[in-house]
Amino acid sequence: MDRASSNLKPNKIFPRDLYIIAGAVMLIAIIYLLTSQFTYAIGFPLDDSWIHQTYARNLALRGEWAFRPGILSAGSTSPLWSALLALGFLLRLSPYIWTYLLGAVTLFALSVLCEWAVRSLVETYRPRFPWAGIFIAFEWHFAWAAMSGMETLLHGLIVTTVLVLLMTKSPRTLTLGLLTGLSAWVRPDGLTLLGPVLMTILLTEQDTRSRLTSMLRYFIGFGSLFVPYLLFNLAIGGTPMPNTFYAKQAEYALWQSEPILERLGQMGLQLLVGPSLVLLPGIIAWLVKSIKQKMWASLSAFIWCAGYLILYISRLPVYQHGRYLMPAMPILFLFGLLAFVEFDAGKMFARYHWVAQFIWRASAAMLILGFIFLGAQTYAQDVAVIESEMVVTAKWAAVNLPQDSVIAAHDIGALGYFDDHELIDLAGLISPDVIPFIRDEPQLANYLDQRRANYLIAFPDFYPLLTGNTEIIFITNSPITLSMGEKNMAVYRWKSP
Repeated sequence: MDRASSNLKPNKIFPRDLYIIAGAVMLIAIIYLLTSQFTYAIGFPLDDSWIHQTYARNLALRGEWAFRPGILSAGSTSPLWSALLALGFLLRLSPYIWTYLLGAVTLFALSVLCEWAVRSLVETYRPRFPWAGIFIAFEWHFAWAAMSGMETLLHGLIVTTVLVLLMTKSPRTLTLGLLTGLSAWVRPDGLTLLGPVLMTILLTEQDTRSRLTSMLRYFIGFGSLFVPYLLFNLAIGGTPMPNTFYAKQAEYALWQSEPILERLGQMGLQLLVGPSLVLLPGIIAWLVKSIKQKMWASLSAFIWCAGYLILYISRLPVYQHGRYLMPAMPILFLFGLLAFVEFDAGKMFARYHWVAQFIWRASAAMLILGFIFLGAQTYAQDVAVIESEMVVTAKWAAVNLPQDSVIAAHDIGALGYFDDHELIDLAGLISPDVIPFIRDEPQLANYLDQRRANYLIAFPDFYPLLTGNTEIIFITNSPITLSMGEKNMAVYRWKSP
């Protein structure tokens, strides 16, 4: 069993603990948003965030699943997240207030879940303050994701819920199936949860009859939400998965040829930059314990983590602070917290045990405190780049380009939200016909000619051939981007309207 003892009841979380965790979440959210405001402006750290906002606005105000009004498209990776954001437009709290509120609530739920998991799995953990929950609330990857306007943290919450329910021996296989099906509506890779759930059922149920019964209940729950998801994508885009599922893999095909050790190194760097560094020995210790004690649910969660991380680094680059890896971080960090809580209550080093306790507690506290501000600065800089490049360019195009112009762009999020020109999406999200030649610049040039594009909006380094001898009619001149050693986004004249 995954409990410390089969006779022990889980410790309760009291209202006071919830208030403390809620206070921690509010504090980190305020720090991030204030830092962003004083650095440049309130906004989002990813252009993709504006894609969700655009779908949400059209859904709320026009009742359409469309990026461009009147044109159905499957360019949203996360239909559920876009639908949740649409509520903000109905309440007139979007794009900012409602989005940040959703992120903060998700971070609060994740922090409470991890606090509950530690109390359930380690009986000796009876703190005056909910330290495990506070650690999760202050962890900078999760704070960044909560304020990003993206579905990343919601996906992490659902994944962690499923794995924690397995580790605490939840008999609710129908619920596990529903959560797995729901996870696909947040991100397609939620399907990977099938692995740990089925593995745990096969290894923990007592006989064939109970295994079959549990699996039947699980698949009923899963299918009831996953089949509608497939039908939704087929109806909107003609494929079982959203366009992004295919476009991203095609765009980053070059990454897949890089040495695996180099990719693993980049992944490790992203995972361990921050307070999580102090949890590494604990993660290893919990793995060893899981193997020795045959804790099948924990082992299935470890296998899922390894498979999920390897799957992503084999297909997509580890960029933007490893945001594609973030859904696996909560359960991985939870393993470390579980081991350290057990260590904290033990006597491994006899009378010198307090020395080891002091070292790990002090290290964790310093890293948490330091990365509260480092994380906020990183977030603020990311927001500043998007606001000073993508948003500025989109607003300029909306005012200065002829209404009947056709614009080609790789980053369409802010353009979709702030500008209403006809768009050609070079990333393939709403123009899936570019996916087969998504990185072939000569073929892209022919495509733009065929589509009679008038303007190209891009960073020059991203399309050196397309932009090399093309006239620039606008450039952002953002000092923030230049200070990072990068070139500014520009508007190029492709063909006169």
